[in-house]
Amino acid sequence: MQFFDAPDYQPRTRSLFTLYREKIRQTLPSARIEHIGASAIPGAISKGDLDIFVGVPAATLAAAIPAVESIGFRIKKNTLRTPELCMLESTDASLDLAIQLVADDSSFENFLHFRDALLTDPSRLSAYNAMKRSCVGFTPEAYRRVKSQFVITTLGESADS
Repeated sequence: MQFFDAPDYQPRTRSLFTLYREKIRQTLPSARIEHIGASAIPGAISKGDLDIFVGVPAATLAAAIPAVESIGFRIKKNTLRTPELCMLESTDASLDLAIQLVADDSSFENFLHFRDALLTDPSRLSAYNAMKRSCVGFTPEAYRRVKSQFVITTLGESADS
């Protein structure tokens, strides 16, 4: 894995978020659209990718998938998919951009809780950056395992706070 410091990628991901937030809003006007992932957290190191949370009522999630596909996304293969979560990725190979399409009030709102935990606690952000730095050179699978454990621990700690 390779990571970038915030000044090297965050201006670009902020601009992309603004652009895609408008595209999503035009397609799904009542959706909640939020910037998530490391690029949403000032000072976080990252792979340089952009993740967007799109919250919709559970009853409309299935219908929202083709709407998101119509603006240049496809269902991401080999990822968790449930009636409450569908991960989509950009069809533009030059963009490392993903949408987490989430049923409102589901457990998958943890994307927001994790972001907020890092935004509100500088020591957690520091630990997150240290975890990422320790993963330089890891395979994507090994990195995901380490990151997943960090997320689980952080969500457990923030729930206890």
